[in-house]
Amino acid sequence: MEDSSKAEIREAVGIFDSEKQLQAAIDDLLSHGFNRAEISVLAPVSAVEEKLGHRFKSVAEIEDDPEAMSKAYVPVETIGDAEGAVIGSLLYVGAFAGIVLVASGGALAAALAALALGGTGTAVGVALARFIKQHHADYIADQLEKGGLLLWVRTWDQKDEAKAVELLSAHSAHDVHIHALPA
Repeated sequence: MEDSSKAEIREAVGIFDSEKQLQAAIDDLLSHGFNRAEISVLAPVSAVEEKLGHRFKSVAEIEDDPEAMSKAYVPVETIGDAEGAVIGSLLYVGAFAGIVLVASGGALAAALAALALGGTGTAVGVALARFIKQHHADYIADQLEKGGLLLWVRTWDQKDEAKAVELLSAHSAHDVHIHALPA
């Protein structure tokens, strides 16, 4: 039976100076067989500081801290999908409400109401999409102010470790290394 007190998780760690570099490294990791579930990034700075119970000046201070909160990597495309879904669903809700009014016999007044509801739904959707985009921009800016975008890649063996370090370094990550954390 394996001694669970010695169980550890090994990760490659790197800090990036731009979202573009980070994204290119992640794309490369994915194309070289790493699973999206093996890639994580720093949680929002405020949440990390709350969990740690103190502020930190630089992401380099916490990159090896097992208490530093990470979150699953979410592709930029998924953020765009969320924006589109918000806009589309609210447009749909407004248009559907209008169809219900027209179907119930409201004629011209109902048709005009449907147009108004559809437009209102779209406007709300656009506002929410802007909020999502701004939230992501703030998340990135907060980390860059703390020294960069932190990325962890779960590794399973020495071959994974070597490949992860190579790929992170190839995309201009700094302070690239392997660390072991308690499982």
